[in-house]
Amino acid sequence: MTGNDPQANRFVNGYRGRLSDGRRAMAHLIHVWHERNGWSHKVLPALAECLDLGRLHNSQISNLRNGKLASPGPEVFLALSQANAILHEGIEPIEARLKEVHPELLKVLSDSCLSLEGQGGKPLGAGEFFEIFLGLAPIPECFDWFIEEEEAADLSAALADCFCAGRSWRQCGDRVLTAYPVSNSVRRERFCEVMAGIRDYTAEELDGELLDLCSALRNLGGFDVRGTKDFLEILRSRAEVLKQG
Repeated sequence: MTGNDPQANRFVNGYRGRLSDGRRAMAHLIHVWHERNGWSHKVLPALAECLDLGRLHNSQISNLRNGKLASPGPEVFLALSQANAILHEGIEPIEARLKEVHPELLKVLSDSCLSLEGQGGKPLGAGEFFEIFLGLAPIPECFDWFIEEEEAADLSAALADCFCAGRSWRQCGDRVLTAYPVSNSVRRERFCEVMAGIRDYTAEELDGELLDLCSALRNLGGFDVRGTKDFLEILRSRAEVLKQG
């Protein structure tokens, strides 16, 4: 019991705050992982079951993504890390196995099987997942951003302004689309619609797009973009200018 002891209360609030931040960071990672690949919540559990990587349920993935899984067991982090390591190597070594036991999963992973990579391009492991979830380690710098729903439309307009530089999509579409490093047809169509001003990204969609949008802007040249946080600040500044003018 902490009672009215300020020092004790400070420690209690500190650990609760870390746990809250950790759950939010982990939710962000799982969300970005799924958005970039266009996966449903069933993909990772199916992969874990097919390859005997550990027990992982659809509801656990859903609750992790929503920041609602309070105390996952160690097997969850082990299964996530093993699936991440396998996907990092590509699906060729597991293609025959998936073709035999789960051809639908093979088709999904053939379309997109991006892993979660930390510093140096290494796949995140069980210990890293666990420390991030507990708030003991920061989220990898390359994933360190959060986008709020109320700013998504303004950021979408800023994206189109950055990529098209004041020109119409008809004038610059081919060049911009060539720089966009995504093969998924749904994401490419959505990107074109945002660039043309037909629709806006939602905050969830932007979370999943930001890494690849940052790469696309680098491919086009003309911007000194050092990372995703720097890229997001450029977009927010551009959005503010567009709102004022």
